[in-house]
Amino acid sequence: MSGGAHRPGPAQREPAAERGPAGTSGAAGRLSHLDEAGRAVMVDVSDKDVTKRRAVARGRVRTTRQVIALMRAGGLPKGEAVHTARLAGIMGAKRTAELIPMCHPLPLSGIDVDIELGEAEVRLVAAAKTTGRTGVEMEALTAVSIAALTVVDMIKAVDPAAVIGDITVVEKSGGKSGHWHSPADPAGTADDTSTAGSAGATDSAGNTETAGTAQRSADTPEHPAEKEPS
Repeated sequence: MSGGAHRPGPAQREPAAERGPAGTSGAAGRLSHLDEAGRAVMVDVSDKDVTKRRAVARGRVRTTRQVIALMRAGGLPKGEAVHTARLAGIMGAKRTAELIPMCHPLPLSGIDVDIELGEAEVRLVAAAKTTGRTGVEMEALTAVSIAALTVVDMIKAVDPAAVIGDITVVEKSGGKSGHWHSPADPAGTADDTSTAGSAGATDSAGNTETAGTAQRSADTPEHPAEKEPS
């Protein structure tokens, strides 16, 4: 027996049914994307009902106050970031099935990406809609992820330390499971993409700030454009 670090066996790991929103596994104790031989498969949804489905995801990019000021003023070296990221998120959602191997190609009936500038962070919310036999959570997550990556690409010249985080599904509806809200969003603050960041506080300048924003700004030095050359 090797002296390496102990890794928990299957019986010690968190049961699959206890992870994720609402029991997304297939048969008890088995992931629906694996067959009896353990091979990854695309789930057959032929027998599912066709219903209207919607999913909302959100995320954020933590940066600095100086970078947010540049974004507000249109002063980034690469140009306007918010509209570019929003379009990228919409385009990304439409390509989800090409990026995620076992996702079904879905005819999206709507995709909306909302981007809001906080004091030292960019908040992103995406809502995806379809009428079909499977949900649109991955499309909403992909929209937020691609939009966040685009924000980083647009600001990396002035903040190479920008951090993407907190990307998660906060709401979904339709199908057998009905309407679901994330326990972290019990009040349904993501019901409308225009409410991105609505749970945050507002400073004297009218900017909205959420928990953790001030810490990221305080811990991060001024962006490279303002540093003295070494």
